[in-house]
Amino acid sequence: MFDWWRRLSRGEAIAAAFPAQFRELILRRVPCALLLTADELAKLEALVRIFSSEKTFEGAGGFALTEEMRVVIAARACLLVLHRVELDSPLYPDLDTVLVYPSSYRVRGQRRDGYVTIEGDEVRLGESWSRGLVVLSWDAVVSGSANPNDGHDVVLHEFAHQLDAEDGAMDGTPELDSLERYSVWSHVAGKEYAALLDDLERHRKTFIDAYGATNAPEFFAVVVELFFEKPLTLERRHAELYAELSRFFRFDPAERLRDAGTGSPR
Repeated sequence: MFDWWRRLSRGEAIAAAFPAQFRELILRRVPCALLLTADELAKLEALVRIFSSEKTFEGAGGFALTEEMRVVIAARACLLVLHRVELDSPLYPDLDTVLVYPSSYRVRGQRRDGYVTIEGDEVRLGESWSRGLVVLSWDAVVSGSANPNDGHDVVLHEFAHQLDAEDGAMDGTPELDSLERYSVWSHVAGKEYAALLDDLERHRKTFIDAYGATNAPEFFAVVVELFFEKPLTLERRHAELYAELSRFFRFDPAERLRDAGTGSPR
């Protein structure tokens, strides 16, 4: 199926059939999918077909990818842009390839310790390059989709980095609509990031994962995970940050949950 989709033009991909089992997979494995209207779900499916026709999926080290794996990854990547792009808009324009390892993988890395540079192997679950590539561990993808409201999703995390980089810099500030929005985002995100650093320094328990304190890009990716997986709690505990994310994604999952009369995802 995916090989066939890759041979289609964008118009043909939009018009192509979407198997019923793939829709069921999206409803089970994609955060917020059950909150979408019929039109939104149909658009998400069309974006999955476009993504599949324009991007290359590769299994690392001979890892065999199934159609279901590709759908799970593509649908969660496309959820992030569901309300931000039209079907004729560029879709992750800087991305060419999604490389999938069967499990965590090692890369040679460097880290600074004061004035000293330390080299060594790092174990990773995913990474996002500013040009051309997203790398994922399938075990981490499965873990994230097994519980779509645990606040952790490697696909959302790495594709949040892709959105962050679309303005030319992976700096924790995505491309926004106006100078005013940049000013507000800088104020709100900067304040929340500083508060997270302070809480961790004082050994206080935080709702935002400590990994978000690594740097501004990781802070953005971590709070994007929470926005889609734990919107009610994020809104309650970090209202200004939630509001800015809702403006950016043009989507309000917490309001959808209240309208649906359910308290989950928390």
